[in-house]
This record gives sequence, structure tokens and C-alpha cells, in this order.
Amino acid sequence: MKNVAIVTDSAVCLPRELTKRYGIEVVPLRFSYRGRVYQDGIDITPEEIYRILPEAAELPTTSSPSPGDYCEALERATRERSSVLLATISAKFSSMIESAKVGTELVKEKRRDVAIEVLDCGTAAGAQGLVVLAAARAADAGRNLAGVVEAARDIMARITLVAYMDTLHYLIKGGRVPRAVAWANTLIGIKPVFRIARLSGEARVIRIARTRQGAIRQLLELVKRGAGGKAIHATVMHSGNLAEAQVLEQRLVTQVRCKETYVSDFSPAMGIHSGPGVLGIAFYGDDEPAR
Repeated sequence: MKNVAIVTDSAVCLPRELTKRYGIEVVPLRFSYRGRVYQDGIDITPEEIYRILPEAAELPTTSSPSPGDYCEALERATRERSSVLLATISAKFSSMIESAKVGTELVKEKRRDVAIEVLDCGTAAGAQGLVVLAAARAADAGRNLAGVVEAARDIMARITLVAYMDTLHYLIKGGRVPRAVAWANTLIGIKPVFRIARLSGEARVIRIARTRQGAIRQLLELVKRGAGGKAIHATVMHSGNLAEAQVLEQRLVTQVRCKETYVSDFSPAMGIHSGPGVLGIAFYGDDEPAR
């Protein structure tokens, strides 16, 4: 019987059917747009966010879940479980872990009998999703809290996320790119390919492509090199371009041995700044031989 509940935030890129199957409690981020506040995945969907971005005079803003939000999620999670793993996006991208820790202390004051471990996943988006999924499967298999944390940390040490942005327009609009870079992007239309480093959560541009097809080829090349001949577990992410993501998934499974693949929305918490048209792959190599 499962003794450990899993709680995470909506920056996680996991298909809803998986969060339901494993009973993962997802705490929504909030988005503010035109004076209204939306809860991610509850009263606004990623598809809706990516539809409004091209028309938005000002980009929506994001805010972390409050300690109270985490407290409520943990209270729901502990109704039938004695232990909880609360896994958050990397602190490099958000201060969510601080809210998570405060919410955890509030619950512990009421429930001395409950064990709660707060874990910074050291990554984000689809990579965070695969870490959380591994933890949920360990919990489903009946492992205790220490075993569930161990399963999560094992994937954290092996996970890689590579992606590319179709445009720098949204980074420029949000004031995150110098004007000189904005001018260069207008002239040559560069498409940066970036990678989130394991454990550190640092996102760095590692290659530059001139076309979408060139960027996709580079993504597949990076995954093949990173897989090292092993079968992989992978999530293909997209920001409002599902059809392209499905094609990328098909190309991935023909070029790399895959044990499992999923297609998911790229977390709007990051996608608001990168804009529509993002494609990415989060993956890790399987320690067991492929069958």
C-alpha cells in the first residue's frame, strides 16, 4: 500500500492523466493579466496562455503559490498518508521552495505525526516532471519516504533538458535581453538552443540555429549524444505547437531507443518569457538494458 503522497507545483510538465493515475497533488501557480488573476490549469489552460501572448501589449506576470496554498495541498495529501514528498521547481527559476517550506512548517505544527520532505528538483518543466514521476512510481510501489526521495534524486542526477526558442521577441519584450541582441535577432532570426544543467538548474544557451528545422535537428543530435546508446525516458514539450511536438516525438522514437515518451505543454511559468513555438525534450537514460 502506498504510504507516501507526492505534492508538486504546476511548473511540472506532466500530462494530466499521469498526475491523476499516481494521485500527484499539483499546487497551481498564478498568472496576472489585464487586472485578473488566474490559477494555472484551473481557470486558465496553457493553450489559452499561449494564444493570448502574441496579442498582449504587456506580458502576463507569474506569482508563486503562497504558503497557504502549499499548506492546503499538504493537508489534503496527508488525510490518508503519513509521509509526503513536496518537490519544487529549481530555486534558480523561482522562490517557490521558500513558500513550500513555510507551508510545510504550518502543517507540521498541526500534524506532529506527519513526515514531510521538501526537495528542490534542481531543474524545471519536463525534467521536473520526470523526477516527480519517478518519485510517484516509487511511492506507488510501496517505498518509504527515504526510498521515494532516493528515487527522485537518482533521476535528478541523470536528467537533461534541451529546448529551443523560436524567437527572442518575448525575452526582449520582458526586458531580459539587451537591445543589441534584439537588433541582431531581428536581422538574422537566431533560434537559441539551451540546456538546463543537472542539479544546478542553470539554463545556458549551448547552440544557435538559423531555422526551426535546424534547431530540431540539433535537439535530436543532443538527445542521441546524451543517451549514449541507452534507452531513454522522455517528455517532449511544446508551447502552443502540439502538432510539431507530436512530429518531434515520432522522430525521436525512430532515432533513439525509447522506453517511454510523453508529450506535454511547456510550463507557462517559463513559456511566458520564451513565447509560443518552443520545442524541447527532457530525458534520462535507463540503467536497465532496453527490451
